[in-house]
Amino acid sequence: MTITTYLATNLAAIVLYLGGAAYQISLTAHRRNSDNQWLMMFAISALLFHAVGSYPTLAHPQGVDLGFFKVGSLIFWVINVLVLISGMKKPLHTLFIFLFPLSAMALLAATFSNSSDRVALASSEVIAHVMLSILAYSLMFIAALQAITLAYQNYQLKHKHPGGLIRLLPPLQTMESLLFELLAVGQLALTGAIVTGFIFIDDVFAQHLAHKTVFSLSAWIIYAVLLWGHYRLGWRGNTAVRWTLVGCCALMLAYFGSKFVLEIVLS
Repeated sequence: MTITTYLATNLAAIVLYLGGAAYQISLTAHRRNSDNQWLMMFAISALLFHAVGSYPTLAHPQGVDLGFFKVGSLIFWVINVLVLISGMKKPLHTLFIFLFPLSAMALLAATFSNSSDRVALASSEVIAHVMLSILAYSLMFIAALQAITLAYQNYQLKHKHPGGLIRLLPPLQTMESLLFELLAVGQLALTGAIVTGFIFIDDVFAQHLAHKTVFSLSAWIIYAVLLWGHYRLGWRGNTAVRWTLVGCCALMLAYFGSKFVLEIVLS
C-alpha cells in the first residue's frame, strides 16, 4: 500500500467516524431516535476503512507492531466491532456517541505516529494471550463507558431531567443489567489473558513486565470483588460505577502506562 492510499484510507475512516458522531449528536439534540440503518452504515464503513488502513502498519515481516498508538487504534477497532455486533440484541449502540470521536482520535494518532514496538509472535500460545488481552481491554472499556452512561442517566433522573439523551436510553434497570453482563464476560476474558500469560510467557514478573502483571492482577481483583458484591450483597448504582471505573483505570495502566512513558515521554 502506498503512503497516499494509506493516508486516504485512514482519512476516510476518520471522516466516517466523525460523521457518525455528528449524526447521533444531531438526533439527540432534536430528541429523535436514531435510524439503525444509517448508524450501521457509518459504523461498518468506518470499520472497513479502519481495518484496511491499519493492517499494513500492524503486520510486518519482523513481527507485529504493538506500539502505543498502533495498539490503541486496534483496541478501538475491536471495541467498535463488539458494540456493533452486540448492539443487534442489546441496547449498546448509544455508546457510539462516545466511541466514534475517540476512535477517530486514536486512528489519527496512529496514522502519524512514529512509535514502534515490534514483537515477534511466532508462537500460537503468545498470540492467544495477546488476543485475549485485547478482548479483555475492549470489553472492560465498553463496561466503563456503560458505567459513565449509567451514572449520567441516574443523575439526570434523580434531578428530574428526563429529556435529551436520557429519552433515547433504555430503562435504568436494563442499563444496569447490561453493565454487569459486560463485566462478567470481560472478567472471563481477563482471567484467560492472565492465565495464558503465566503459562506461556517467561517470567511475568521480569522488570519490563512486572507493572503489567501487578496492575492486571489488581484489576482482576477489583472486578472480582465488584461482581461478588453485586451478586451476593446487591451492590449497584454509584457503587458499581465507581468500582468499574477504578478497575478500568488499573487495567489501562497495566498496558498503556509503561508504554506511554517508554515510547512517548522517554523517546
